[in-house]
Amino acid sequence: MKNIKFLILGIFFAIVLSKVQAISWYRFYEMFKFQSFHMFGVIGGAVVLSAIIMQLFKKEVIKDIKGNKIIPKPKKKGFIRTIFGGTLFGLGWGISGACAAPVFIILGFKLLPALIILFGALLGTFLYGLLSKKLPN
Repeated sequence: MKNIKFLILGIFFAIVLSKVQAISWYRFYEMFKFQSFHMFGVIGGAVVLSAIIMQLFKKEVIKDIKGNKIIPKPKKKGFIRTIFGGTLFGLGWGISGACAAPVFIILGFKLLPALIILFGALLGTFLYGLLSKKLPN
């Protein structure tokens, strides 16, 4: 019962993503062909909102469930790893027409395509787990 707020937040997030059409393969197609600003606006809005939330973490306005300070872990830097990971993510996004975040929302609209996308995401995660020790870190 104490986690009900997270369920409500998740439902709200799902509604927002579906209403802004962030689950539409056609919107991604338009974005990748530079035919529409729609998804660039959605992604840009998410970046701005994330920056604001990160500042609230740093100022200790937002805390975890137990009231402790949330300390973001510094990321490993590296140009090659960023290009390689971004390319793989972008290829999966472009081929499937779906970003990782709305896969479970798409399940509610289109079962078979979402299952295929979910299988691909899980397979990619599994392969990363197998290969992570051999990748440049």
